[in-house]
Amino acid sequence: MMLGPIGFAAPWLLWALAVLPVLWLILRAVPPAPIRRRFPGVALLLGLKDDDTVTDRTPWWLLLLRMLAAAAVIVGLAGPVLNPETDRGAGTGPMLIVMDGGWTGAQDWALRSEQAAQLLMDAGRSGRPVAVLRLSDPQPVQFQTAQAWRGRLTGMGPLPWEPDAERAIAALGGDTFETLWLSDGVAWPGQADVLAALEDHGPVSVYESWRAVIGLRPAQFADGGIALTALRSAPGPARDVTVAAHGRDPNGVQRVLARLPLRFEDGAEQASGTLILPAEMRARVTRFELEGVRSAGAVALTDDSLRRREVALIAGRDDREGLELLAPLHYLTQALGPSADLLTGPLMDVIPANPDVIVLADVATLAEGEEQAVLDWVEQGGILVRFAGPRLAASKVSRDNEDPLMPVRLRTGGRTVGGAMSWGEPKTLAPFAENSPFYGLPIPADVQVSAQVMAQPDPTLADRVIAQLSDGTPLVTRKKVGQGQAVLFHVTANAEWSSLPLSGLFVQMLERLSVSSAMAQPEVGDLAGTVWKPLQVMDGFGRVADAGNLPGVDGAELAQARLGPDLRPGVYQNDDRRLAVNAMAADRELRAFDWPARIPVTGMARADEMPLGGYLLAAAIVLLLADVLASLALSGRLIGARAAALVLMALLIPAQPHPAYAQDRPVDDTRAITATHEVVLAYVKTGDAEQDRISQAGLMGLSDVLFFRTTVEPDAPIGVDLERDELGFFPVIYWPITAAQTMPSDAAYARLNRYLRSGGMILFDTRDADIARYGASSPNGRKLRQLAAPLDIPPLEPVPQDHVVTRAFYLLQDFPGRFNSRDVWVEAAPPGAEKVDGMPFRNLNDGVTPVVIGGNDWAAAWATDERGNPLYPVGRGYTGERQRELAYRFGVNLVMHVLTGNYKSDQVHVPALLDRLGQ
Repeated sequence: MMLGPIGFAAPWLLWALAVLPVLWLILRAVPPAPIRRRFPGVALLLGLKDDDTVTDRTPWWLLLLRMLAAAAVIVGLAGPVLNPETDRGAGTGPMLIVMDGGWTGAQDWALRSEQAAQLLMDAGRSGRPVAVLRLSDPQPVQFQTAQAWRGRLTGMGPLPWEPDAERAIAALGGDTFETLWLSDGVAWPGQADVLAALEDHGPVSVYESWRAVIGLRPAQFADGGIALTALRSAPGPARDVTVAAHGRDPNGVQRVLARLPLRFEDGAEQASGTLILPAEMRARVTRFELEGVRSAGAVALTDDSLRRREVALIAGRDDREGLELLAPLHYLTQALGPSADLLTGPLMDVIPANPDVIVLADVATLAEGEEQAVLDWVEQGGILVRFAGPRLAASKVSRDNEDPLMPVRLRTGGRTVGGAMSWGEPKTLAPFAENSPFYGLPIPADVQVSAQVMAQPDPTLADRVIAQLSDGTPLVTRKKVGQGQAVLFHVTANAEWSSLPLSGLFVQMLERLSVSSAMAQPEVGDLAGTVWKPLQVMDGFGRVADAGNLPGVDGAELAQARLGPDLRPGVYQNDDRRLAVNAMAADRELRAFDWPARIPVTGMARADEMPLGGYLLAAAIVLLLADVLASLALSGRLIGARAAALVLMALLIPAQPHPAYAQDRPVDDTRAITATHEVVLAYVKTGDAEQDRISQAGLMGLSDVLFFRTTVEPDAPIGVDLERDELGFFPVIYWPITAAQTMPSDAAYARLNRYLRSGGMILFDTRDADIARYGASSPNGRKLRQLAAPLDIPPLEPVPQDHVVTRAFYLLQDFPGRFNSRDVWVEAAPPGAEKVDGMPFRNLNDGVTPVVIGGNDWAAAWATDERGNPLYPVGRGYTGERQRELAYRFGVNLVMHVLTGNYKSDQVHVPALLDRLGQ
């Protein structure tokens, strides 16, 4: 029985509430009213006062108190439950559980799986046959027992594409059933048709999460930066999200290269921003990802569109020795050098290198073999940029018939304006049209053109002009050739015919052209007849993995990008070209589906059950105690110590709902879970805010290195207060020594000694190796002696060459940090640990050194900012970077040593280590 949000386990007991009016009458009649008699002797009692008085009628408020106590007992015994679990799958007949099963449901997949499991449990109690239909991979509906489906449900996960309406409708069959649809809340093509088909088979109920789905569109290169756009399926309050650019650093390690914060304004469904990266770093980016969102739609993979371009520069003449500013390629080299790899040499030598762009500066006529080679290269996706000049103006190239490598036909001669022999003034540039790759670039007022080659009027001319002068004459023209394009600047590449090469606009125009062809989505015809091999594929949660032995994909299907089992989101390769296919298309809009009014829609989240019987019975006891006190007060017997004892009892009984134990003590459960969920590195808080910040950043940098290079996946490091925090959660504690830090208390030292004896390791770092050696009388060295005196530290020795820390993961001989000193001390080996003949190191199979002491300032060497960039310099140039790398390797070895013990001392590893050592 349900009464609002409250259900009752024994609702028949509520009939007892009907007895309350009778109970009211009975209580009101007790005590009975006395019979009135006239007695003359009563006059003698007038004026006397009796302290013990008894009322002739029970007060109304006392009756109400007793009624409430009785009602609380009756309702409490009826088993009331707040937010009771209702059997949503209860009923009769077959039941179909429908799940969208696409990437849009990955964010709340755990909630959907739990909801589906509960529906199966409810259906199992009702004995209903059940079927589960995942719309992203629909299989013919087969009704089975709930128990049979329960095991299969755990193996289901979101797929990185959206539902297939046609296949889903075909899979329904002809049975009659009730449908419970666990919707992702996002509209997709054909959803209304699927709903209509399900209604033809029986009633439909929808369970939908109210949380908006968030996705990230593929990156677009715009205005010299990377344009990133995040979408959400429903408007809501203002919200900040962060896009992380993942890629390989110069050492080949995957890390976050940059971050871009985006903000959804209040009520907005879109958040956009532009990430500015140097060309070299941009080429390293492999994917963009919305941090904190586990979904394939929150990941945008990248391909060749963002990598550093290869540009070949070919000049028609180079006969002006000493006049560098007049050289045809001078300005091109200055403009493209910072953002591209430049190739020079004969044309037939650079074509086999397959550059992305070939620039011909005043090259008029090509040999027959050269022309065919260039034409084949362009048709395969290359971009040819040509500049005019005296040679091209005087040649017959593309005069009568359009040359295959020229975008337009040219007039004989050329045009000169603003010179000594002309009447006109130099011409300026007109604003760029919206369909031009240069659209949006500001045009400097000082850019002027004094000479140019003229295009012949042609029906296709207007479609091929991408830049023009203020009088409407073409300045830059372009046409498509196969999968590539040919572009012509109608002026020279130097400053002879215009001031364009002298301006920043020239650099921006070349940058736009060098990436425009790669950023455009290829069409079906462009990729027809090609086969693309998958290199990496992505699952529904946005995790990228190697494609393994997946078959190749036809180019036409790849261009259409219809995702499914045969075409998964990922990176595909054909020869040396890569193409990214993302779960979230560039034109995808996230919109909530508008369910018809006839369809009941409820949320997935369930409020926790709360039994109320105990609270009501406790309230009844309190009310009855209050009744006792009130009755005693009315009779005049509530006085002195008796009253105090009863009041105290009434207060203590409801205040002790649970037993208390003397050994209980408060524990920070959140901190304990955080510290034990994954491996966590810790550092001692010294009281010096700057040093604590360095320790935090240093261990964060080391944790990133461990994550990318080993199977250890640490969580963010935690600072520990020796006086209050539990130390046993952490395998390694980094303790930087400062001269001003205070001595720990005896209780703190007891915890430290217990930590060291139970297998923990403390890395003491005096950070003074640049001015003192171990044991020298530096301020930090003296402080270390004071701090370490109460600790149970075993005998120490300098790290021997055969110590396990020298080979726990990397083979090391030195252990530098920000400073490079060999004075690093560890627990001395036992006297009986001797070398075995023929073995390079001793047999040390047990124990981990509890302390490591040095002064190389390791945290400063490990420290990185939020983008993964080093915070503090180490050495100079390449030598410094090598020293930083060795510092990271020492940190990795240290953590692997404390986690695996002296495992690498086992003699079974000797042959492999001897091979690595070259012995």
